Formats: sequence, C-alpha cells, structure tokens
Amino acid sequence: MIRRLMTTLLLLALPATPAAARTTLKLATLAPDGSVWQTGLMEMGEQWKQATGGEGTLRVYSGGVAGDEPDMVRKMRTGQLQAATLTISGLAQLDSAFAVFSMPLFYDSYDELWAVVDALDPLMRQRLEERGFVLVGWGVGGWVHFFTKTPVTRVDDLKKLKIFASAGDDRWVQLWKNRGFNPVPLAMTDIQTGLETGLIDGIPTTPLAALSLQWFRQVPYMLDTGITPLIGATVVTKAAWERMSDGERKALLDAGTSLDRRLRSEVPGQDKAAIVEMKKRGLTVTDALDDPEARQGWQRESKALADYMREKAVPAEIFDRAVAVRDAFRAEQQKK
Repeated sequence: MIRRLMTTLLLLALPATPAAARTTLKLATLAPDGSVWQTGLMEMGEQWKQATGGEGTLRVYSGGVAGDEPDMVRKMRTGQLQAATLTISGLAQLDSAFAVFSMPLFYDSYDELWAVVDALDPLMRQRLEERGFVLVGWGVGGWVHFFTKTPVTRVDDLKKLKIFASAGDDRWVQLWKNRGFNPVPLAMTDIQTGLETGLIDGIPTTPLAALSLQWFRQVPYMLDTGITPLIGATVVTKAAWERMSDGERKALLDAGTSLDRRLRSEVPGQDKAAIVEMKKRGLTVTDALDDPEARQGWQRESKALADYMREKAVPAEIFDRAVAVRDAFRAEQQKK
C-alpha cells in the first residue's frame, strides 16, 4: 500500500508528457452559407484535418457574422481571429499593393489575371509576411459587373447614380469621387438595406453573388462590360502560423492551393450560369460595346483610373510590374 502510494506521488511529481498539439484556427469570411466559397472553405478545413490526423481544426464563421472585413482585420490583429478569407478590399488594408488585382478595366480575361497573380505571388507573400500575416491560398469570386436600378450604358450614366463602395477604404472612395462618381461607403453587410432604402442605386458585384444574395431583384440591370475580377485570399496571422508544426503548415498550404484550383476551374462557369438564371427572372443586360462612343468612353475612363491609381492607390513598383506582366502576356497571345 505504501509502495503504491509513493509510486503515485512520484508520477504526479514528474513533468507530464505533452499531449499531441492541437491547432484550432478561427476563420471569418463574408461568403454566405451554402455558397461555393463557404463550402470550399469547409472542404479546405476538412482536407487539413485529414492531412494532420485530426490535429488541425478550421472553424469557419461565414456570412459576415464576425463583422465586415475591417472588423475581421482588427480581430486578427487583436488575436480574436487567427484567419480570414478576404476580398481585395480587406487585403488592401493589410497592404495596399493588393489593390493591383482589382484595378478597373485593367484585365481583359482570367488568363491575364492569373498571369499577373502567379507572377506577383512570391512578392505578395513576402510583403504580407512582413506585416504579420501568411497567405494560405488565393480565391476567385467571379468577374465584377455594375448592377443598377436604371440602365447604364455610358460612363456618364453611371456617374449619375449612387454606387456602393466598401467602407473603411478611403483611398478607393476618394478615387471614385475624383473621377466624378458618387460612391456611398457602406459595410458589405449593409448592401441589402442600402438598396431597399434607396441609399444606393447600384453595386459592383459578380453575377454569382448577385444571384446568391438576391441583390439583382433590387438592381435588375447589369452592364455587360466586366469591370474587374473579384479575387481574394485566405490569410493566417503570423502568430498562429508560428505555433503550428511544419506538417500542419504544409498541409494547410496544400489545402489552400487545392481550393484555389477548384475556384479557378468552377467559378467562371458558375458566373455565366448565374447570368442565364437571372435573365430568366427579369434581369436586363445592357450592352456598352455595341455603341462605339460608349466603348471609347469606358476605355478613356480605364486609362484615367489606372494613371490615378499608380502611387496613390497602388505602390508604383507593384503597378509597373503588373503592367509589364500583363503586356508581355498579351504580346505572347498575339503571336499565337
């Protein structure tokens, strides 16, 4: 009896053998429940869990329950969240260089976009890490079009309307104002209310988002000219990253890459299907390209916006690198 008691006391006095470390990441996103992006994140989390033998857990807080993107960024910085899937609006709050991927009328196709993203990827990861974050994977949301309450064909048509702009990004708001537009800064979670109350007359969004969130019922006109791609990325705080094992990090990066590939493959087609579905339900698509004067107006506006954004919204070296990669890609395509 005494010997057994002494053995028990000795075991209690020894340092406990550490249990296998478990990593839980709380990730926030504006992607609504059931959307291709939310389900993709859930699958990414499941892939990570399987690859780590159940040691890595990703808790996804979707639909803006953790707040708008500025709230997500703030909560990551204070440790309330360890990760977020952000659009360029949110990423630009971490580093303005990310705005290079959403310059209006800068990209003509997904292929052009991916050429620039892939070329700039190492540099963007490095810049983000210097600011305390790790880029896990890219993601595409579709191609942004203007959805409005009244038809828009020419630039001047759009300048007459009150257009949603993401709150918290003053540089973008000022950019639009300086070009004669009428942006109304709102949280993305307030778009529906803004449309219903007349606070805004239009929104720049993707067809897939307009259908998923039923915004097109309030703004039943879509400009056929795509303005800019909607891309984003999943980021993890460096503090959380450094607490992971090497195996957990690699598995999470692999899962992020898998999600990126899936979205690149699936989203463009889903965007097209969304337009077809909305047209069945009353959406009218206005064609700016059939009008030569309208087309020239958009081209002039595109160049003016790009000239304004260099240095003011996007660091000059990042802007110039993107232009060089895009133009080289176009030149190669013309040779084919």
